[in-house]
Amino acid sequence: MNSKAPMKYIVVSGGTAAQDSRTKSIERGVGPAASRASVHAYMPPLRTRSRNLHALIASSFSRKTFSKRNTGVVSGLGKGVTASSIGVLLRAGGWRVTSIKIDPYINIDAGTMSPFEHGEVFVLDDGGEADLDLGNYERFVDSTLTRDHNITTGKIYQSVIAKERKGEYLGKTVQVIPHVTDEIQEWIERVAQISVDGQPDPPDVCIIELGGTVGDIESMPFIEALRQFQFRVGTENFCLIHVSLVPVVGAVGEQKTKPTQHSIQALRSAGLSPHMLACRSKHPLEQSVMDKLALFCHVNPKCIINLCDVSNIWHVPLVMLEQDALRNIMSQLQLPYADPDMQQWEYRAKKWDAVTTPVTIALVGKYTGLGDSYLSVTKALMHSAIASDRKLNIVWVEAGMLEDATQAEDPAAHADAWAKVRSADGVLVPGGFGERGTEGKILTAKYARENKVPFLGICLGMQAAVIEFARNVLGIKHAHSTEMVPNCPDPAVVFMPEGSTTHMGGTMRLGSRRTIFQTLDCKAAKLYNSQPFIDERHRHRYEVNPDLVDQLEAAGCAFVGKDETNKRMEILELAEHPFFVATQYHPEYKSRPGRPSPPFMGLVLAASGQIDQ
Repeated sequence: MNSKAPMKYIVVSGGTAAQDSRTKSIERGVGPAASRASVHAYMPPLRTRSRNLHALIASSFSRKTFSKRNTGVVSGLGKGVTASSIGVLLRAGGWRVTSIKIDPYINIDAGTMSPFEHGEVFVLDDGGEADLDLGNYERFVDSTLTRDHNITTGKIYQSVIAKERKGEYLGKTVQVIPHVTDEIQEWIERVAQISVDGQPDPPDVCIIELGGTVGDIESMPFIEALRQFQFRVGTENFCLIHVSLVPVVGAVGEQKTKPTQHSIQALRSAGLSPHMLACRSKHPLEQSVMDKLALFCHVNPKCIINLCDVSNIWHVPLVMLEQDALRNIMSQLQLPYADPDMQQWEYRAKKWDAVTTPVTIALVGKYTGLGDSYLSVTKALMHSAIASDRKLNIVWVEAGMLEDATQAEDPAAHADAWAKVRSADGVLVPGGFGERGTEGKILTAKYARENKVPFLGICLGMQAAVIEFARNVLGIKHAHSTEMVPNCPDPAVVFMPEGSTTHMGGTMRLGSRRTIFQTLDCKAAKLYNSQPFIDERHRHRYEVNPDLVDQLEAAGCAFVGKDETNKRMEILELAEHPFFVATQYHPEYKSRPGRPSPPFMGLVLAASGQIDQ
């Protein structure tokens, strides 16, 4: 890794103009219907060197004309996992990797988007609210990204307009070309130099995932910028990977290459010619299909890899390695190839398939119709389950179905929801916003507390536990949150004084904050190896009412973790309960495959009867 060598770039792009988010969550293997679908995964890496930048670009473009298939539109093909998997291979081969996600929407960031619109919002250490794919990058490559690693049209135009107002364009007419496209390229080069692994030097390879499609208006400036970028950094420092679906049509089960041919044609007409094809399919592609793709898509046959359905996403880097994807990427980027050390990764992938002893966790949330809404939560559960030698079974429960109002409106749905909760070995209540489903979360906390069922509450889940305790233990019958009841006479949860009441974007308490343990003689501290303090990521506007803390603690609701001011409650624990822990922060964001989040690990251990071992 010569410090004078140029940086390498890998770009992964794809998706369709119309997206079916339910299909997307099923394909990622995380939604309520995931048990009926195989897990798909992909992710391409970018490799960066000290001074100069080389790019490996993977793209996947689809068109509305062929986007419909029997399970929905062609979305969620797995660009993020493909890019992440490339990052795994590069890192295992000794290269330092960073990642960038380009989202062509006009939003500044994902912070104000509904989970039903775009899946979960992934929070970074610096408080950036980003696309969920940055979570994939961090988990697979074990990196710590920044808000600037998520590029949006909103950020680019905001920067260009700010420069224009300052007069930095020297009286020029500001245009998409060259000013917007130059801003995109400069942003990529600047961010690619940021170390994301704790080392002082810049990375070797930068992996760029390009969202959107060739035909989308909002994607056009980015596609043009990348067309220019390949010459700016040198073609030997740039690798374009195109992720495309090869569907099966008709009763005969013929694998069709025409959608991929047309998407490649559109891509090449925009000035980008892929070096590799990553073809998604349910079953392995026939050799004749691979040969046809090579012939009509102008790609070397050795550079076509088949990413068919696998049992878990940890197999994807292994599948790519078996098909010489890494060797071909190294060849395009003119980098020396070395066999990557994938021993631990392979062990984890095979262990997930081999473990048979089940543990069932009821996930009681507001957005259970779209599993991507809780992607980091489900991944954190996976990490903990495999570390505990358990087969994870997630039971999805819509919080609103547990409420008394539902019992009157739909008794069957109400009974079914509660049957799911009662069948679980442990209960998890994740974060959320708004009134809908909150009473169901409060009732879930009550059930877990009274029946000694292992419980983990996160953010709103912790607030629900506090409200429940105030109502049913302290006897404050009208206790609630001012988020749901602004004029609540007995608020257990209140709006934080530093929050904004007029602007929503980027105004919450965000990013990494310190939590100091008040005692090391508690379950939470022991799970964190008895560290005196921890740094975890936050995303909230409301907090436990400081005026109620003394009453809560006197009754047995112990706040074993607080912030540095000692006024903001961070970790709740019930001492007389086998495992009842709740956190104001979001521990799921820092969970890694080989380093599970401690609170999640505690929940799975308690649910599987191993907490005292």
